[in-house]
Amino acid sequence: MTTRTPRARSHRSKKKRITLALAPVAALAVAVPLMNSAGAATPSEVTADCAADSDRLENCEFVDVQFKANSLGPNQRVSPVTQNCGTTTAATNTFSVSTSVTRTIQLEDGFVVDGGTKLGNSFFEIGGKFNTSEINITRDDKTTGLAFSRSDTVQPDSIGFFMWSAKRTDVSGFLRATYKEAQDGQKVFFAPSEGGKTVHVFYPQILKNGTPDGRLWLRNVKCGTPEANGIQNSQNSIRTEPGFGEAGGNVTDVEIPLADISLSEIPAP
Repeated sequence: MTTRTPRARSHRSKKKRITLALAPVAALAVAVPLMNSAGAATPSEVTADCAADSDRLENCEFVDVQFKANSLGPNQRVSPVTQNCGTTTAATNTFSVSTSVTRTIQLEDGFVVDGGTKLGNSFFEIGGKFNTSEINITRDDKTTGLAFSRSDTVQPDSIGFFMWSAKRTDVSGFLRATYKEAQDGQKVFFAPSEGGKTVHVFYPQILKNGTPDGRLWLRNVKCGTPEANGIQNSQNSIRTEPGFGEAGGNVTDVEIPLADISLSEIPAP
């Protein structure tokens, strides 16, 4: 009897220890689904609240992660199209060229950020880091333009026009939003994620004379080709065009150094 009693007590003691060890694990298993169903702000909600300067926000700021200077913007046709089809000789034409640039922000599709919001102010402040003596950038949403007239040659049986691609400093990063009231126990949320690089701010680069910096070129397109037909059928409206030297064998591009032309600032529209 004396030897059996200790064995029984030892057996019951082990059962108690096993039960106690399992209890915290079970509690954790219950906590996980509750946490996943909590109402934390999603990246899309953060973006929408920041863009709208929501009253729910204490602050919203852009956090830069990386940048690239001299990034070229969209390829734009910036003069009327001159026709010289059906001829065997070149023609000299005076082209009137005009374009403008402004700071642009790439959030999610459809979102627009006003310059007077917390986020708009953050973009302005971040831009100060990239405004140097070597590269002058447009930090706000003020429009800056260039306009000039220039005589150039349109090749035989071709159409001619000017193309432009602005130089920009591309700063990429993410949004950090601080809410007035905690959600799921926290007040700070990110879009798309902390350390992300999908929010882009394009700061146009400006020359010392105050006009936009960029690549300017004269484009000649052979008449009767698909490239020329597409431009003529669009009734000279603005449309997406290939970049410099990228339009194929029916197209000739000649770059025009900005130092060779007379530039003047034009007022914002």
